[in-house]
Amino acid sequence: MEKLIRTYGGEAFVVPSMREVGLESNEETLEFARGLLRGDFDLVVFLTGVGVRAMLDIVEQQFDREEFIGALRKVKIAARGAKPATALRELKVPVHVISEEPSTWRELMRAIRETLGENLAGMRVAIQEYGASNPEFLAELSGCCDTLLKVPVYQWALPEDLQPLRDAVSAVINGMIDVILFMTAVQVIHLFNVAEQMGVVDSLRACLQSNVVLSIGPTTSEELAHYGIQPDFEPSRPKMGFLVNEAAQYASRLLAEKRNRKIEGVYTAVPEEENTPQAVRRVALSTPTMAGFRDGLQEIDFLHEISSRIAAADSLHLVLDRIVSFISGVIPCDSCFIYVLENDNLVMRASKNPHADLVDHVGIQIGQGVTGWVAKYRQPVALASGASNDPRFKAFKNIPEDHFEAMLCSPIICANRVVGVINLQHRLSYKHSTHEVRLLSTLGYLVGAEIERARLETENSQLANRLETRKAVDRAKSVLQRDLSLSEDDAYQMMHRESRQRRKSMREIADAILLSEELRRNQN
Repeated sequence: MEKLIRTYGGEAFVVPSMREVGLESNEETLEFARGLLRGDFDLVVFLTGVGVRAMLDIVEQQFDREEFIGALRKVKIAARGAKPATALRELKVPVHVISEEPSTWRELMRAIRETLGENLAGMRVAIQEYGASNPEFLAELSGCCDTLLKVPVYQWALPEDLQPLRDAVSAVINGMIDVILFMTAVQVIHLFNVAEQMGVVDSLRACLQSNVVLSIGPTTSEELAHYGIQPDFEPSRPKMGFLVNEAAQYASRLLAEKRNRKIEGVYTAVPEEENTPQAVRRVALSTPTMAGFRDGLQEIDFLHEISSRIAAADSLHLVLDRIVSFISGVIPCDSCFIYVLENDNLVMRASKNPHADLVDHVGIQIGQGVTGWVAKYRQPVALASGASNDPRFKAFKNIPEDHFEAMLCSPIICANRVVGVINLQHRLSYKHSTHEVRLLSTLGYLVGAEIERARLETENSQLANRLETRKAVDRAKSVLQRDLSLSEDDAYQMMHRESRQRRKSMREIADAILLSEELRRNQN
């Protein structure tokens, strides 16, 4: 935060206001682990990435780590936004439900309902909590499912040293601060707790109302409203970099507005949510001055960030998910697809938005649509508006992205050949700057070799698995031929029938036959 504020010309006054502490007892988490291993749950909801890791640290003190992760893979998983989803994917745990931004409990509840539908009514649900319970979310979810178990894994506490927070309260009251940025609701609670200890709550509230107060998103805005503070706006996306960037653009105008100077045309109103006293203004999604935004990263930091994300020798999908996450953070967009070239077809392998029915299934021929054109001619394409009216555009599926206004596509290059395409899209008109086009092209060059490496390793792994399967099937056929006096073809047909009837793969059928043979041999 301090670096970003300085990057945009501000004087930073960054104050620690909270710390993560463990619970006095981890029995609730351990009891959840026992139930999960018994098969007592159908859906597990994760609210934070920190919570995923904290839960795993607690569980592996008494249980086998891989056994617990294997149990998670057998149930439905819901994640509140990208951070818990990324933490789960790193564990190779499939995520079935991901809430869209701003990822409050309302977006998460909506995503769960839309994805699971009527099946939710019969589900046994566990929810990983963070800091404190969310009574509204718990009430809403418990009314829709069979059973609900809360699993707290950590809690928030005030910093051990309260003096910097006291100094911050005094600085606000003494008029030394112009703009205050709140990144989470807990910061609001702790600031007012310290002000109450100092006996200056009313003074703090009055001074905050005369300063520019910015909130990262709806949950934080609701907490501010609870203390009688109306935030001046929320950023176009609930990200740290966007908040600082847009604060730099609009804070001076807001200060002028609070001094009775009129401003117009900067904001769009956020639709008022249920139970929200007053809607908070949010910066328009396609603000022209966002062009060129890089989240405050200097060149060396930028290179280090992308390199560290792709350096780990992970699977293709995990590498692509990290690349999508990084690109979405440095270039504002509402959608990000990555297509990988395989056998002269561009196959969608990663998406910023959850599209389980499209990822690994949608294929585009070279030269087909804007994405195919980019791969064929190895040139980036930037469409500021009316993307679907471009003569190269082709709609492949009935998805929201087909109707988005703006698009930026760039080829992914490795060893002087195209290995894929990055496709960014915007709901509203958006004019991409020369800097953004060059930035995406640079990313295409940087990630090309890593994508190709991950793709080849995944292919090799699949080939090795098919070879092992073939060996196991051949050995199992030999056992059946010997024991049942069958021909090779009859033995294969018998295994094939068992595979269909039992809904098991041929490898599983073969392994069962070979295990039976080994047990019999050991017994003899």
